[in-house]
Amino acid sequence: MGHLLVIESWVGSMSRLLPRAVGEGGHEFTFVTRDLHHYLRAASADGPHPLLAARNIVTADTNDMDALLAHLERLHAVLAFDGVVSSCDYYLPAVARTAERLGLPGPAPEAVESACRKDLTRRVLADAAVPGPRFALCTDVVRAAAAAREIGYPLVVKPVDLCAGMLVREVRDERELEAACRALEEFPVNARGQDRSPVLLLEELLTGPEVSVETVSSSGVTRVVGVTDKSIKGAPAFIETGHMFPAGIEPELEREATETAVAAIKALGLDQVVCHTEIKLTPDGPRVVEVNPRPAGNQITELVRRVTGIDLAAACVDVALGRDPDLTPRATGVRSAAIAFLLPDTTGVLTGIQGADSVREVPEVLELTLAEPGRPVRPATSNNEYLGHIMTTDTHGGGARRNAERLLGLLRPTYEECPAEPSSAVSA
Repeated sequence: MGHLLVIESWVGSMSRLLPRAVGEGGHEFTFVTRDLHHYLRAASADGPHPLLAARNIVTADTNDMDALLAHLERLHAVLAFDGVVSSCDYYLPAVARTAERLGLPGPAPEAVESACRKDLTRRVLADAAVPGPRFALCTDVVRAAAAAREIGYPLVVKPVDLCAGMLVREVRDERELEAACRALEEFPVNARGQDRSPVLLLEELLTGPEVSVETVSSSGVTRVVGVTDKSIKGAPAFIETGHMFPAGIEPELEREATETAVAAIKALGLDQVVCHTEIKLTPDGPRVVEVNPRPAGNQITELVRRVTGIDLAAACVDVALGRDPDLTPRATGVRSAAIAFLLPDTTGVLTGIQGADSVREVPEVLELTLAEPGRPVRPATSNNEYLGHIMTTDTHGGGARRNAERLLGLLRPTYEECPAEPSSAVSA
């Protein structure tokens, strides 16, 4: 039995899947957070949040790296951790630094920091000739305008250190570029109270289908578990509206995507990690969008498990403990699994979602999760503003996405007007 140290977490799917994997593996964990109320608020009607079932819950300033390392070193002397892990992107560098300080298994801190910062990722991959978009790094709107003219419109403006598509925008001219840059300037602190980098990342707009490659790296070897496809809408934002595993693409495209993802992971120097690498399949070949050194969110790990029997959350636990996980596929009777997300398209207060009862009765539905009435909403601008999701399977072929999208179309949110537009709900 291992004792995991968990440093913070998202409050979405992985915040539940990771504790489940720890328990099912016969392990236990200590949870460290700077704000326990963040997780208390995320508890559902059916009981407390799974993170609160930790053997120990410790309050510490997880944003002060020096103080945190010293505190965790003292805890380690008493509690004897065997590994350290997090599902939250903002704390993955802290996990790597902690593993290094405590002599625990883990990836190289510099590799994780490069993967978690989009500007550093771009530089590393460009130096290693791993294909990606043409890009420029700028510190103000004047330099951004000059770089945009060189790259050419339309292009994409990104923060280098935010998640879930927050403030990622397509811009078509200098006016839209200035507006995107101002929006980033007005968001100096992320959802966890960490100061953001002022660097602006401008990228060539890539066209073509987007997929993600799910991999596990341990003992210096990266193994591909599979490829997931995704649907995106919400221009000028880039909102993920659904995923299917396995991706419905040609074998040659799948091979090219996986080879590109593995090359990116190698270039970054990542090991002892589960990775979720996003790839755009452009007419000129695959291009890396980003490399995430943690299991996929948005329930993608559950899609993979339903089809292959491989639990990527459990693999994350294994590599954190220094073990090589078992990635042998097992027959599940499921050929494809998909998830589709319900998005708000107006400003107001959610009063209900019609059609939910009939959708729940459909045999292909694995999961239907919907927001409760009373929630303020506005048209979605990132992946943080879903009203719910539906997960489906197909036991015969690649029809899970069609099933999910068809059933999602039967759900009809109803709203009442509110006097003022609410602030963006940020899932953290």
